Amino acid sequence: MTEDNKNEETGKVETPEGTGDGDKSELAKQTETANAAAERMEKAEKRLVGIKEELEAIRAKNRLGGSSEAGKPAEEAKKETPREYAERMERGGK
Repeated sequence: MTEDNKNEETGKVETPEGTGDGDKSELAKQTETANAAAERMEKAEKRLVGIKEELEAIRAKNRLGGSSEAGKPAEEAKKETPREYAERMERGGK
């Protein structure tokens, strides 16, 4: 066969059979794969931006909210031993 797809014996031009995906060039297949990957990356980026905005809102709310003593367990007073009590009374402490 020659470059122009002619059969030397019959002189007829050969045409490719089938027009499905198997006939696509390798470059076309790679381009489609790259485009699909780019779309997935764009969707993931949008999700990440949304998550980032939510996280920033939560952090801002926590910063502005301050802290509260409500809901925290009260600190227990240190129990004084008899010896510590005696020493404190000797010093005249209350």
